[in-house]
Amino acid sequence: MTDLLQKMRGDAAPLPAPHPVKNILLAGLGGFIAIAVLAGLADSLETVLIMGSFGASCVLVFGFPDAPFSQPRNVVAGHCISTLTGLVFLMFFGPVWWSVALAVCVAIMLMMASRTVHPPAGSNPVIVFLLQPGWDYLVFPTFTGALLLVLVALLYNNLSRSASYPKYW
Repeated sequence: MTDLLQKMRGDAAPLPAPHPVKNILLAGLGGFIAIAVLAGLADSLETVLIMGSFGASCVLVFGFPDAPFSQPRNVVAGHCISTLTGLVFLMFFGPVWWSVALAVCVAIMLMMASRTVHPPAGSNPVIVFLLQPGWDYLVFPTFTGALLLVLVALLYNNLSRSASYPKYW
């Protein structure tokens, strides 16, 4: 028990270095532009293109675009795998507590096995269980919104930084 408590105290490592103000401003602007594009298109097309988890995706693709979790395949496939998993568990087992927990569990494992881990997508099964949408939720907003988010990230990150985005497909 004392070993567990000792581990919970942490390693006393120093905080990460602060981010340069320019990077902070560019990341915030990128998130604004991406969500504005999705919201504006959704409004004009009268369809749903935004999920709550897309806000967290913006943190990664604009704040940490070089991270493996931020690469396009991770964003699109991670969101689709997790939403599909949530829909399958909802449809087959219903909106019960153990089903949503199992859906999150399976979504994590599938993303890890397919090398498409995108942490914000881990919330998609929970979102599915809260909204209880139909199968079309996989296309609108999940796939279409994630794809548009990546397209904005491709343009914005390559215009605003000297490094290229993505690191891999």
